[in-house]
Amino acid sequence: MITTVPVSGGGFTPYDVVVGRGLLARLGEYVAPLAKGRTVIVTDETVAALYGEQALAALKSAGLAADLVAVPAGEASKSFTGLEQLLDQLLALGLDRRDVVVALGGGVVGDLAGLAAALYMRGIDFVQAPTTLLAQVDSSVGGKTAIDTPRGKNLVGAFHQPRLVLADIDVLATLPERQLRSGWAEVLKHGLICDAAFLDWLSGEGAAGASGAPEALHRAVVRSVEIKSAIVGEDEKEAGRRALLNLGHTFGHAIEAELGFDETKLTHGEAVALGCALAFRFSATHGLCSAGASAMAEQAFVSAGLPVRLNAVGSFSAEALVERMEGDKKAEGGRLTLILAHSVGEAFVARDVDRTAVIEFLMAEGAA
Repeated sequence: MITTVPVSGGGFTPYDVVVGRGLLARLGEYVAPLAKGRTVIVTDETVAALYGEQALAALKSAGLAADLVAVPAGEASKSFTGLEQLLDQLLALGLDRRDVVVALGGGVVGDLAGLAAALYMRGIDFVQAPTTLLAQVDSSVGGKTAIDTPRGKNLVGAFHQPRLVLADIDVLATLPERQLRSGWAEVLKHGLICDAAFLDWLSGEGAAGASGAPEALHRAVVRSVEIKSAIVGEDEKEAGRRALLNLGHTFGHAIEAELGFDETKLTHGEAVALGCALAFRFSATHGLCSAGASAMAEQAFVSAGLPVRLNAVGSFSAEALVERMEGDKKAEGGRLTLILAHSVGEAFVARDVDRTAVIEFLMAEGAA
C-alpha cells in the first residue's frame, strides 16, 4: 500500500510525502519528473553501504545522470566544517541550478543536505528520502534545514522546502532497535500535541510499530505526517502554531547540548521523550494540566523503552540547562518560551515563562 500526503501552504510550492514499501527501488521514477539536469545523492557512510548502490541504480535506470557523496555518519557532520566540505564537493561536481540533490539518510543528512541545497547558487531543488523513522515522521517534512554550533542545536539554518519526500517503510527494517525507539518518540509527540485518539492507538494496537511491524509503522508515519503537514501549511516559518511541533524540544535540546550532542549517551528521540515528560510534569506542577494527563504521557514513553527522568541520562545543573533554554530559537528577548500542555492532545505555546520557576522545577527533578 502506498499513501500520499500533500503538503501545501501560502508561502511555498506544494509537494507530496509518499509513504509505502519498496519506494527506494522506484527512486528514479519519482525523481525523474523533477530533474532537469543531474542528480546527486547526499548520504552518510553507513547508509551508503546499505542503500547507496541501490539508490544510484534506481536513478540511472530512469535515465538520470547521478553521483553519490557520502559524509561521515553522526551529528558531528551537522557543523560549519561539514557544511563547507559538502558544498565544496557539490561545487567540484559542477552542479548548476537545474540539478537536484537527493538527501538519503536520517535527520543529520536531511538537515545538512537541505541546507547545502538552500545555499548552493542561492537555492536548488532537493528531495528527501529519509531512512530513519525519526526523519520520516519529523525532520524530512516542513523545510527546516540547519547545522549545530557549540552554542546549541539547529541554530544556523534556513527554511527550504523539499520538492518531494519518499518515506520507504522497508528501509526501517535495518534500523537498530534504539534508533527505531527514538523515532517512535516523535510519533508519540504528535499524539500528545493534538490527537489523543492517535495516542490511544499508539499505546494499544499501534504499539507494534515500535517493534518494527510494517503495517503499524505505515499508519504511524502517515498520521504523523498528516499532523505535521497541516500545521506547517498554516505556519511555515514558525511564527505561531508550528511551534507546537517543538513539544519537548526546549528541554530536550538543552539536555543534548549539555551532553555534547553525544548520541551514545542520548539520542535526539530519547531527548524528545524526556523533554515531553518534563514539559507535562512542569504543566502539572503549575496546574496547567492534571496529574493524570502527565502520568499518561509519561507512561506512553516508558512503554516504548524511552527515558522520562533526568537522572536516568546524567547529572545536570539547573542553571546551565536554563541558560541553554534561553538560547533556544523560540526564546524571545532572552525570555523562555515553552510548549506546555492542558491535557493529552492539547498542547499550547507558553511565552515569557519565569526562569526561576523552571530552575526550581528542574532542581525538584534532580538537577543540581
